[in-house]
Amino acid sequence: MSELPPIPVEVRTYEARDRDVVKKLYAEGLIGGHRAPNDTGLDIDDVQGAYLSSPNNHLWVAENQQGEVVGMIGVQIHRDSEGEIRRLRVRQDHRRRGIGARLLETAIKWCQDRGCLKVTLDTYMEREPALQLFNKFKFKHSRTRDVSGKSLLYFYLDLYSQDRPAQRAQ
Repeated sequence: MSELPPIPVEVRTYEARDRDVVKKLYAEGLIGGHRAPNDTGLDIDDVQGAYLSSPNNHLWVAENQQGEVVGMIGVQIHRDSEGEIRRLRVRQDHRRRGIGARLLETAIKWCQDRGCLKVTLDTYMEREPALQLFNKFKFKHSRTRDVSGKSLLYFYLDLYSQDRPAQRAQ
């Protein structure tokens, strides 16, 4: 699949007015329209509590030039020096336009700024564009486990590795 021209977006912190569109992005990203057994979705029901009430967590949205929220990404730091990237979503009609990369760059830099040594994430095998994006950022596959007949892949990124791509100037 060829790359499409990038769409300029502003990546900003989630605000209460983004609630409905974030819920919609979350729902559109569910495989087959169903939550996985390991996903309660409680963080999306309470973004403030899950991502914005602690300095160790954050959620951003990507807004296009028309003011529409077209993507999101969250980070939670559960263990010292390890951030978990969660809820990376880009609206279907805006995919493969650089938005996922901008969101991922934002989350990785935020983790670096907080002294994280490692970033983790997971995705299902059916998400080929996501797998390509993680490869571009040099995430390493650490393990795979079966969740209700689907392969869940776990990845990590060593933030101080020498083979990391350079951060783009903002």
